[in-house]
Amino acid sequence: MSTQVDPRVYVLETREISKNFGAVKAIDQLTMSILREWLTCIVGPNGSGKSTLINLLSGMLPLDGGIVVIDNVGLRVVKAHDSPDHGITRTFQEVRLFDQISVWDNIMVVLTERRVFPALLERTKPRHRDEAERILKSVGMWEKRDAMAQDLSYGQRKLLEIGRAIAMDVQIYLFDEPFAGLFPRMLEQVKSILKDMREQDRSIVFVSHNMDIVRELADHLFVLDSGALLAVGETDEVLSRSSVIDAYLGN
Repeated sequence: MSTQVDPRVYVLETREISKNFGAVKAIDQLTMSILREWLTCIVGPNGSGKSTLINLLSGMLPLDGGIVVIDNVGLRVVKAHDSPDHGITRTFQEVRLFDQISVWDNIMVVLTERRVFPALLERTKPRHRDEAERILKSVGMWEKRDAMAQDLSYGQRKLLEIGRAIAMDVQIYLFDEPFAGLFPRMLEQVKSILKDMREQDRSIVFVSHNMDIVRELADHLFVLDSGALLAVGETDEVLSRSSVIDAYLGN
């Protein structure tokens, strides 16, 4: 059953966007609309274009064609350093932190100057310290606040990167494989964080191969195949389609 949606509830759209790597069409004239304040998941096999799409939306790769619409603003060129100004931020499959500074300072860099050395030299205000404490507690990293980022475990690094994203205080969060490689306890922690963000009216787009997590978390689902859209809709309905089951989920 289809549902008519007021266009104003779309927080992020693509209109016939493309990305080619030589003769390979990584994203092939893809048009999609992402609902505001929902948990949206993008799935598909390796090579289907999931990470390429996240890179295009966040400005890490240039568009070869089409338009990205962020909160009703159309962009033919998306620049990574402008993404926060458009209300969008992201995490990476390979976690990116400032390894030579502490967990606390990784958050303060974002909350203050957002550049490492000016942020470290800036006198922090009580509101910065209060917000850093709130964020680190929300991602379960408060007890590690004095640890160097390079000394964290893989799961702790993921939690800190999510904390840094939260500190950006934007509307749209792109999470590329946030659950990959996590032990069950931290996996549950990341699920809880994403649920809390949704309750705070954030719009979340995440990539995942874990169909159990997709079923549990995602309000809306996009299935990619060779850079094109195979299926879209409410999660349970999409995952019940024979074409999706045959292509990705098995019997």
